Amino acid sequence: KALSDFSHAKGYKVVSTVRRDEALSLARQYRPFCILLDVQLPVKSGWEVMEELKGDPLTRPIPVHIMSSHKVKKESLMKGAVDFINKPFAMDELQEVFRKIENVINKENKKVLIIEENPRHAQALSHYLKEYNISSAISTNVREGVTELSRDEVDCVILDMGIPDQQAFEALEKIKLNAGLESLPIIIFTGKSLSKSEERKIRGFADSIVIKTAHSYKRILDEVTLFLHLVEQNNRGTKATQKGLGEINEVLKGKTILVTDDDVRNIFSLTRSLEGQGMNVLSATDGKDAMRVIEEHGAIDVILMDIMMPEMDGYETMRRIRRKPEYRNLPIIAVTAKAMVGDREKCIQAGASDYISKPVDIDQLLSLLRVWIYDRGY
Repeated sequence: KALSDFSHAKGYKVVSTVRRDEALSLARQYRPFCILLDVQLPVKSGWEVMEELKGDPLTRPIPVHIMSSHKVKKESLMKGAVDFINKPFAMDELQEVFRKIENVINKENKKVLIIEENPRHAQALSHYLKEYNISSAISTNVREGVTELSRDEVDCVILDMGIPDQQAFEALEKIKLNAGLESLPIIIFTGKSLSKSEERKIRGFADSIVIKTAHSYKRILDEVTLFLHLVEQNNRGTKATQKGLGEINEVLKGKTILVTDDDVRNIFSLTRSLEGQGMNVLSATDGKDAMRVIEEHGAIDVILMDIMMPEMDGYETMRRIRRKPEYRNLPIIAVTAKAMVGDREKCIQAGASDYISKPVDIDQLLSLLRVWIYDRGY
């Protein structure tokens, strides 16, 4: 009753229930501007209600502020809550609760900070998020990222850890120890399947972990919309955003790509996606075949090169391509079986412009291709 009276006094209409099993249906029916959720009510766990609210596309964007007599702030934020307040609380604390909720709702331009040592990969992810009206800033290291956080208002951080090591954990701790950044959502993007101990260690600092898979860009988008309380759009971006992205989005049309892979299933799948973007696709099943295609066609704009192939592997094929003066600046994206220490360096030394890990995330690949071709002025 005290919460209802306070809300009415601020001019809000109130829908209330003491039964958690009614929460989702009421939220779907009334679509409130925010939800105050107590995790200690009968029938159903408050955490179950939170999962239901954040798992439903209709209720997912609604900011939820969790209340509990137990100190579960970290868990609340990880599950997508705006904030957490301990019970019992004073009425003046509710002023701050409503201030935070109103700030989340009224803030129009929300920004994500991408911390990634590979600038091309950072640009590719930034481009992908921009298609969904999510603006971003880019930093190539944690020190620069912390500086960016201190001088600019950022709502979420995506930290690409590559393969987690002690330096990566120290980087996470550095962000969280900065005053004012304790509650900032951090999404970890990593190419390594984590052990339970590694995952437990990362979750001590991060709010979400996304493993690089064939659908990792969509997972990142899903996590960002959760933490920023954004309404998910079926259609990418607004007309204004699409107009701004038009030039880079159109850059793949009419371009020729050589896909080199010894698995014809991969070639078929990639060809279908790339042709859907208006690209002309050539294919080769090994290094020798790739050299033959290059000699016959000549006018190739970019190469996607699988590393592990029979006859002639990707490393040797790239070396031979780079020996030809006319192909020294041709973008070559190497495809590696998995993210291993030293993989990137080995690919770059052999002549790759960049690399991407299997299974190939088609959204990441398309963004990466756009960045490379657009920046080369093709």
